[in-house]
Amino acid sequence: MNHMKLFAATVKWHGIKTLRKPDIARRAFFHGQRYVSSGTSEPFLSGSNSNYVEEMYYAWLENPQSVHKSWDLFFRNANAGQTYDPHLPDQLERKASFLQSHGLAQTPGKAEKLVEDHLAVQSLIRAYQVSIRGHHVAQLDPLGILDADLDSFVPSDLITTIDKLGFYGLHESDLDKVFQLPTTTFIGGNENSLSLREIIKRLENTYCQHIGLEFMFINDVEQCQWIRQKFETPGVMKFTNEEKRTLLARLVRSMRFEDFLARKWSSEKRFGLEGCEVMIPALKTIIDKSSEMGIEYVIMGMPHRGRLNVLANVIRKELEQIFCQFDPKLEAADEGSGDVKYHLGMYHERINRATNKKITLSLMANPSHLEAVDPVVQGKTKAEQFYRGDTAGKKVMSILLHGDAAFAGQGVVYETFHLSDLPSYTTNGTIHVVVNNQIGFTTDPRMARSSPYPTDVARVVNAPIFHVNADDPEAVMYVCSVAAEWRNTFNKDVVVDLVCYRRRGHNEMDEPMFTQPLMYKQIHKQVPVLKKYADKLIADGTVTLQEFEEEIAKYDRICEEAYTRSKDNKILHIKHWLDSPWPGFFNVDGEPKSMSCPPTGISEDLLTHIGNVASSVPVKDFKIHAGLSRILRARLEMTKNRVVDWALAEYMAFGSFLKEGIHVRLSGQDVERGTFSHRHHVLHDQEVDKRTCVPMNHLWEQQAPYTVCNSSLSEYGVLGFELGFAMASPNALVCWEAQFGDFHNTAQCIIDQFISSGQAKWVRHNGIVLLLPHGMEGMGPEHSSARPERFLQMSNDDSDAYPVSRFVKISQLYECNWIVVNCSTPANYFHVLRRQILLPFRKPLIILTPKSLLRHPEAKSSFDEMVSGTTFQRVIPENGLAAQAPHEVKRVIFCTGKVYYDLVKERKNQDLEKQVAITRLEQISPFPFDLLKEELDKYPGADLVWCQEEHKNSGYYDYVKPRFRTIVNHTRPIWYVGREPAAAAATGNKNTHLVSLRRFLDTAFNLENLA
Repeated sequence: MNHMKLFAATVKWHGIKTLRKPDIARRAFFHGQRYVSSGTSEPFLSGSNSNYVEEMYYAWLENPQSVHKSWDLFFRNANAGQTYDPHLPDQLERKASFLQSHGLAQTPGKAEKLVEDHLAVQSLIRAYQVSIRGHHVAQLDPLGILDADLDSFVPSDLITTIDKLGFYGLHESDLDKVFQLPTTTFIGGNENSLSLREIIKRLENTYCQHIGLEFMFINDVEQCQWIRQKFETPGVMKFTNEEKRTLLARLVRSMRFEDFLARKWSSEKRFGLEGCEVMIPALKTIIDKSSEMGIEYVIMGMPHRGRLNVLANVIRKELEQIFCQFDPKLEAADEGSGDVKYHLGMYHERINRATNKKITLSLMANPSHLEAVDPVVQGKTKAEQFYRGDTAGKKVMSILLHGDAAFAGQGVVYETFHLSDLPSYTTNGTIHVVVNNQIGFTTDPRMARSSPYPTDVARVVNAPIFHVNADDPEAVMYVCSVAAEWRNTFNKDVVVDLVCYRRRGHNEMDEPMFTQPLMYKQIHKQVPVLKKYADKLIADGTVTLQEFEEEIAKYDRICEEAYTRSKDNKILHIKHWLDSPWPGFFNVDGEPKSMSCPPTGISEDLLTHIGNVASSVPVKDFKIHAGLSRILRARLEMTKNRVVDWALAEYMAFGSFLKEGIHVRLSGQDVERGTFSHRHHVLHDQEVDKRTCVPMNHLWEQQAPYTVCNSSLSEYGVLGFELGFAMASPNALVCWEAQFGDFHNTAQCIIDQFISSGQAKWVRHNGIVLLLPHGMEGMGPEHSSARPERFLQMSNDDSDAYPVSRFVKISQLYECNWIVVNCSTPANYFHVLRRQILLPFRKPLIILTPKSLLRHPEAKSSFDEMVSGTTFQRVIPENGLAAQAPHEVKRVIFCTGKVYYDLVKERKNQDLEKQVAITRLEQISPFPFDLLKEELDKYPGADLVWCQEEHKNSGYYDYVKPRFRTIVNHTRPIWYVGREPAAAAATGNKNTHLVSLRRFLDTAFNLENLA
């Protein structure tokens, strides 16, 4: 073992000396390194060359805990000259022999030079691989005028010139010296060693051409090695002649489609794809490769640029239906307001020609609010995976397309990324394709982002980023193929950054030379990618000029024939562009199969059974919190007494659906317990970490699953996700609860652009339920109001039109854009949830839910209000003394929600129960004209008052006032009682809150004066 002692003494002495002197190469190499992989364990004898052993030794000298324990033991024993562990003699002997065979048992001077040179080469290789180094000098920009990032610095540790070898202590004379390659590179292929000259050449070919890779930030050795192998292995990017011809044909279709639109409608906006025509074959490659690996359904979201081309050449929407959209005389069918052609979506099932397998493609409709569709796509993808039992994402996947400015600038991108690995939100990997025009509308990237690349946001979830020059179609295809394989292999997100340009302005009518003159001078000189690639294939004999021209003529002929047919279309049917059809739910014309809703009550036996389970812990040996035991005992006592509070009513509504096979999903911040500690749908074992129980999933042996999941601290992203989940099937109750109703305004884009107007624009029904805690209780301006006035302002019912339909109750619901309710009883909350699924159509449901009423002793309901035959009450009329003698009533107070309990208490205190009637609006929109007319007619001599706890410029008054006046034909006034107008939703001072409450209660029951 003398050679081991010599090695130990030599390397230890030189290693310590090296650590003491300022060795730039070693600092660059070791910076931030640990040699314990998070992805795979490192076996004792995994070293395969001297470079690796040296690397381990230097790391051990810096920190013995940074290497695998087997190396730690080996080096400690070797340095100390101790007797080796008897259990490891063979391994240590083999290690010692290995060191000797590589010439490490030499004189100190030679050993030091050998170590330093191999470390230098290792550092050089890593410099090309590591983040923002190799791709700094990659030729990514097809225009050749930008760097594709915001940092023009060229790293000094890349060998851009021969003199840079000195950075590593190497010289030109070392270029032909052969070095053993480390295990962290695949540039050798089947060779284990290469000359320095060849090493540099292969690194340049891999990392500094038309592909730039960012992946070394990923903290998993297996994943990094996988990427290295895919890109470093010599000769991997080779295509057959057939593959090249297919690529050319797809480029022809992509480019000639844009040319055709430009010729026919030169003055129309269409947000064409010119400058990034390669996106079409890129998407088709991703779909082909994914189909080959078993994907059956691809859901896509994208902005408006290139959408028509994607619809035509990826989804394969009939060309005549696209072309007829440009006809200004085309009449719209009576299906809603519609949307511009470059916002529309599509759903299509077809055979994938590359794999001969069935594939379903869905392109989601979306507004101009860039990136808003991202979480919606993810939610729908998650739902489709859920209903198929596709827990690993092997059948359903999503593709998201982005613009460079929006990807960097829109916060919802970050929110969506942070859903990617959460258990109840993951879609098992998304492929992101960034169309990097290197410009926003008119804004230069240097003014639009602070990060070097527009894709840097993806680094937060360890998603690899593949930058590629979009004027190199073969490089793009290879990158897209690898991206599809990555997603299938690791179930993680991946980003493909297509570095391209925008041949025209933001739209076809825009002049980009105003703001980017030099860029557009270069763009005007730019040879289109189709011509470049065609010339290349013609030159190498893959295709002939005649074949190329025939391919162009063939597609031009297809477009002309479709254009001729498009002239026969006189009416635009939006339903032909539906992105989420529900087969079998509506009739063949897309109409409801009936216009009735059955009673929403259930049997008492069912109520009792659900109540008993809600009061129990259905798992053995499960220790719950003592406080929770009291809550469960209280539930059991209520069940025995045939009454429910708010939490139990919700439990019974959800549970009844599960028995009927209806999936229930409740999502939002802290929904498992409930913000106000009232729900407790997930029980936690107090003695076993992470052991939980969901009693709702133990109601029956055969039941639908219940999903309740705390979300990330996001409203915009999570509400968009749940909206997408609700699109997949009408036979599911999907609920999103805000922590406080006030916080929904950070999701206002989803509410305004998708939920409120989605059916009108895209004929897209959706039954999502928004639970928004609301109530003025002195908790301050951010914990009081769900801003009901905003939802009511966006409601589409006409305040001046009294409905006359024979089926007004159901027809109003069918014609509205959403339903807004503020229930005052647990029973009505139960019924409105049940009605949401029993309706023959789907509408978004906005529920202003209570806070203090969750535990209010008067806010309880009897089983009698929930049993079979009962139903939701749109209006709850006065049923006390005032109703018995209506002609003696002096005032009728109309109200909604929690303020009813304040009014009832005050009326009793003032002994006005005969003179004042109080009627509750439970459904505010659509407005219950018919029922309120009955109430108004019942009290012909009474003053009419609308009372609300919200400020006058908030709440409901501006909505209800004109509708009350329509009912009475403007013959009786409706007086306002409530708080004065205010800029903030509520006061933050408790005393001010109570004073204002006292004031409006006094006014409400002052029967002498309303002025």
